[in-house]
Amino acid sequence: KVQLVESGGGSVQAGGSLRLSCAASGYTSSSNCMGWFRQAPGKEREGVATINSRSGATRYADSVKGRFTISQDNAKNTVYLQMNSLEPEDTAMYSCAAVPIGSTGYCPLAHTAYNYWGQGTQVTVSS
Repeated sequence: KVQLVESGGGSVQAGGSLRLSCAASGYTSSSNCMGWFRQAPGKEREGVATINSRSGATRYADSVKGRFTISQDNAKNTVYLQMNSLEPEDTAMYSCAAVPIGSTGYCPLAHTAYNYWGQGTQVTVSS
């Protein structure tokens, strides 16, 4: 059974940094799209960043470009999200997700494309 477990959330002041981790088990992450998504109260879930575990290609939402970095450690089956220059608007529940890589190798930011999900970790940024 595929399991994704997030950690690293917390409370931080605006301008601060956090690093989220997503540990995967039940399969090796070498041939999957891995993504970070977030959902704030009353808002739709949105894609933050994705990574192609085979090629390392990444995609980012415009709102986080230049501030967030997604990375992976395939030996540890772990994906990270380094978040810098955090803003109050980044406050949300952050979840990681996975889906096998398709024939195009494209890893979308649309959450509907992903079929394995973690339980989430809360990030709160105060002004």
